[in-house]
Amino acid sequence: MNQQIIDLYDRYTHGGMSRRTFFERLAILAGGTAAATAMLPVLENNYARADTVPENDPRVKGEMVTFKAGQQDVSGYLVKPAADGKYPAVVVVHENRGLNPHIKDVARRLAVAGNVALAVDFLSPLGGTPADQDKARDMIGTLKPEDVTSWAQGAVAYLHTVPSSNGKVGAVGFCWGGGVIGRLAVAEPTLNAGVVYYGQQPPAERRRTRKRRAR
Repeated sequence: MNQQIIDLYDRYTHGGMSRRTFFERLAILAGGTAAATAMLPVLENNYARADTVPENDPRVKGEMVTFKAGQQDVSGYLVKPAADGKYPAVVVVHENRGLNPHIKDVARRLAVAGNVALAVDFLSPLGGTPADQDKARDMIGTLKPEDVTSWAQGAVAYLHTVPSSNGKVGAVGFCWGGGVIGRLAVAEPTLNAGVVYYGQQPPAERRRTRKRRAR
């Protein structure tokens, strides 16, 4: 596929343009509206085909839960191994499209690997992740970083209370979620590990503050 088309879709995915602008530019690169329409299914996610661990997989148990982050109610998809025991826990932070089927699948993969996973819906305080991905992206843009960090800290605190958690809590984030993990790692002293699948770094002065606290 033409690299220009891949770069265009990447800019659209990461919030660089509206869907209408994306499609207009895609039509130019593809050679027409019909060609662009035919190309869309190749470019866009197919969540049904991408599932690695089905929702009904007997190795895991999943449910939607609501927890408190300060005074705010926040929802998330909690998945744990079906077998009784104590497991490390992981906060999963989605991209700028909200809590979608792919991120839920990531949580189930972590559970299969022996973790309690909480995929937080950071749009739940606004009514929840909508089916329209572009609307979800617009909603993400209205969130305040300090609120998001507080909600992520609430997720860490919640996982400490889950009976099947062994008390060790890490976090992983993707794209927009990667930036959330960076801020969470600075703000939350009880976080044991953080993995950033690219994302904005926290301000340097905050990183220095965290280093001083760690000494």
